[in-house]
Amino acid sequence: MAPKIIFPDFEYPVAYCIAGVDEVGRGPLVGDVVTAAVILDPDNAIVGLKDSKKLTEKKRALLSEEIKEKAIAWSIGRASPEEIDTLNILHATMLAMQRAVQGLSVTPDYVLVDGNRTPTFNTDQGPIASLAVVKGDARVSEISAASILAKVARDNEMIALDKLHPEYGFAKHKGYPTKAHLEKIIELGVLDCYRQSFKPVARVLGLINE
Repeated sequence: MAPKIIFPDFEYPVAYCIAGVDEVGRGPLVGDVVTAAVILDPDNAIVGLKDSKKLTEKKRALLSEEIKEKAIAWSIGRASPEEIDTLNILHATMLAMQRAVQGLSVTPDYVLVDGNRTPTFNTDQGPIASLAVVKGDARVSEISAASILAKVARDNEMIALDKLHPEYGFAKHKGYPTKAHLEKIIELGVLDCYRQSFKPVARVLGLINE
C-alpha cells in the first residue's frame, strides 16, 4: 500500500492515484441514492469542474460526457429504495459509495469523499485509505467530477421515470419533497419505487400517524 500522506488543502502529489466520491439523492422520496467515483487524468485537464449544484443542467450534461471521456476511470454506484428502507439512508449511501469505488477499473491509492464521514473501502489487497472532506465538491476536482456524474445520472433516471408516470412530475422536482410532489402522492398514491421509510411516504401508506 502507498505510504500515508497529508493533503495540504487537498493539493496532493500527482504521483498518487486519487479517487473522488460523492452522492446525489439522499433527500428525495423516490428512487435510488446514486454515487460516483472518479479518478481524473492530471495530463488531460477538464475545465470548469465545480459543485454540480452550481452548474446549469446543460453544463452538467456536457461536463459529464467530458469526464467520462477524459478520466482515467469512473464508476456509478447506487443503493435501491428497498436497501434504503432496510439500512436507513446514511448506511445505504455508504454502501453505494463502496460500490462506486469497487466498480472502478483502476484501484486508487486514496479515496476522498465529500462530507464528514467515509465508509471503509476494501480491495483484495487490503483497505484503501480514505478521507472525508467537508464541502469537498467545491474543493477537490475529483469530488466535483463525481458530483457531476452522480447528479446527471440520477436526474436522467427521474426524467425516465417521469415518462412512465408523467402525472407525478418527476422531471420537475426530481423526487424531492416539494409541496406539489407531496400533494401528488396524497392524490395518486405511492409507487413501488418510493422509499417507504421516509415520513411523507409512510404517512400516505398509513405506516405512521403524525
